[in-house]
Amino acid sequence: MDLQGLQMTQNTPTPGVYKRNPPIAGEAEAIEAAKNGDAEAFSRLYALHKRRVYTLCLRMLGNVSEAEDMTQEAFLHLFRKIGSFRGESAFSTWLHRLTVNLVLMHLRKKGLNLVSLEETINPSEDDAPKRDFGGRDLQLTGSVDRVALERAVASLPPGYRMVFVLHDVEGFEHNEIATMLECSTGNSKSQLHKARLKLRELLRQPEQSDQPASLKEVAV
Repeated sequence: MDLQGLQMTQNTPTPGVYKRNPPIAGEAEAIEAAKNGDAEAFSRLYALHKRRVYTLCLRMLGNVSEAEDMTQEAFLHLFRKIGSFRGESAFSTWLHRLTVNLVLMHLRKKGLNLVSLEETINPSEDDAPKRDFGGRDLQLTGSVDRVALERAVASLPPGYRMVFVLHDVEGFEHNEIATMLECSTGNSKSQLHKARLKLRELLRQPEQSDQPASLKEVAV
């Protein structure tokens, strides 16, 4: 989801840094028409969601070319699967879950670790189960410059970035993330905790955070 489709969470109990905007006008009609094979309706859905799907892919992958390819793959998959959408959740939520699953499958095919090996083998004392790292981070939910935050997220190690995006941006629970990434719930919480610590460090030193031009472009 791009920054136009997100707003900083301020005084709500919802965990995470972002929350989604309300449903898009005309979306429901386009969905039903697309289910019946209306190509123009599907094009409408593509126009409504392509930027957000691309931004999600870019956040997860950290690579412009791969993000573009996975965005196209996500909409090809949507074209084949849209008939299975039952409206039990928001369409954007369903589409984003579909996209997340495709990106994770893509990464697994490449043989990449989806969580930090350091976290799995050498957990620190801060990772002890007695501490809850999965709650809301009040230090990241204030007024943070969105472009600076995108730069910091882009510079996170892949494992940290993945869990941060899935939890704090996309709103998945830790048990869901653990299933997706084939790790423990505790590991997911630990990754998120360390991601937030790293983000706070990066946001305190904005001059040292060199951002990819692609993330600057999607943040405008």
